[in-house]
Amino acid sequence: MTRPALVAVDDLAKHFPLPRRGLGLRTAVRAVDGVSFAVAPGEVLGLVGESGSGKSTVGRLALRLIDPTRGRVRFEGHDITAERPRALRPLRRAMQMVFQDPYASLNPRRSVGEAIGEVLRLHRIGVRADRRERTGALLAKVGLAAADMTRMPREFSGGQRQRIAIARALAVEPRFLVADEPVSALDVSVQAGILALLRSLQEELHLAMLFISHDLSVVEVMADRVMVLYLGRVMEVGPTRTIFTAPRHPYTAGLLAAAPRLHGVRPAGVTLRDEIPSPANPPSGCVFRTRCPFAVPECATTIPAPRPLGPGHTMACLRDDLRF
Repeated sequence: MTRPALVAVDDLAKHFPLPRRGLGLRTAVRAVDGVSFAVAPGEVLGLVGESGSGKSTVGRLALRLIDPTRGRVRFEGHDITAERPRALRPLRRAMQMVFQDPYASLNPRRSVGEAIGEVLRLHRIGVRADRRERTGALLAKVGLAAADMTRMPREFSGGQRQRIAIARALAVEPRFLVADEPVSALDVSVQAGILALLRSLQEELHLAMLFISHDLSVVEVMADRVMVLYLGRVMEVGPTRTIFTAPRHPYTAGLLAAAPRLHGVRPAGVTLRDEIPSPANPPSGCVFRTRCPFAVPECATTIPAPRPLGPGHTMACLRDDLRF
């Protein structure tokens, strides 16, 4: 990256312990296992991968919503993993999240105005009258009416609820936003409007964003750069155009080959075989080797380190002779 990082993540890992069975050793689910990345101010980093790859866990770790097993997250150079929860409170204004399910992320017993106003109150932004005015302006910004603040979440459609959730996340004027599958729970006909809103607000407010999705077509239009995650490890990172037109990692090529495409024909790539292994028992060496048609014996014993391929483009693979 040429721009200074707003958020810098180094060797981040999260292992969830499993209950001990009998006298055996206690095992753990390795949801995230050594992830590093950075997001510059105003940049959108797309995070893609199959279900079970650890995408949502990365998003929660980046905001310190859960504590890491190891690694560091720095926000504007400040190590937030070393802080106590109380000390993090002033930083919460700068880091917000839009969750996947708008039906679950809003309290059904609070009106829309109360849901947004509570955020403003907790962060001591304005007095009561100011908060009401600010809430109305936020609703208008996301395409709703100021009068909607008196209505309950059940009175809105899924797309409208997600607009409310976006307004709530932006109420405290964050500089970094994690959008965790923000359109996957919505009808296809509604998704385009939410994506256009997010992109417009991101550009207007110069937001840095970690955009998480399993839908490659969505990431292609939203992200400046793309990070490909598999079984808790980063396989490839690069500019969006590079990742989508000239992928170098077999897993990236497999995801692209499997993705539906509306315009044109995608070149033949890698066919992903079998299912993603359990993160409680990941393969040795390269975690992708059990599904990779190009694996060599060394892949079973060596964990590939990320290596540069070009400007802003890295790959974690032992093979350097593959082209797709």
